[in-house]
Amino acid sequence: MDATTTVQALRDKARAFRDARNWAQFHDPKNLAAALSIEAAELQEVFLWKNKDEVAALVASEAGRAKLREEAADVFLFLLHFAESTGLDLSSAVEDKLRVNERKYPVEKSYNSHRKYDELGQK
Repeated sequence: MDATTTVQALRDKARAFRDARNWAQFHDPKNLAAALSIEAAELQEVFLWKNKDEVAALVASEAGRAKLREEAADVFLFLLHFAESTGLDLSSAVEDKLRVNERKYPVEKSYNSHRKYDELGQK
């Protein structure tokens, strides 16, 4: 569905779900940013203390993938709600950020490197 579903369609579904429950009153930017962070931490928790082999097994298992899917969806839903509450256009924000990162991380200096842009001699 990623190839055929637009961000706007997902925003519309998330908004309809929220509005049917009268939750917009709770969806201010501060609380949504906190909720987004909390959900991202729950995604991290799935991997906590696991070694590389355990992570590979988790990702390969049906139960593990179901848990990752659920936690990733929670993160994405709160990001959609955050964008809605702040008027952010996520698609243009991602496009803009990719352009910035292209300048900060030129392929010839960053290929196969984990270094941050300021360690690559770029600013």
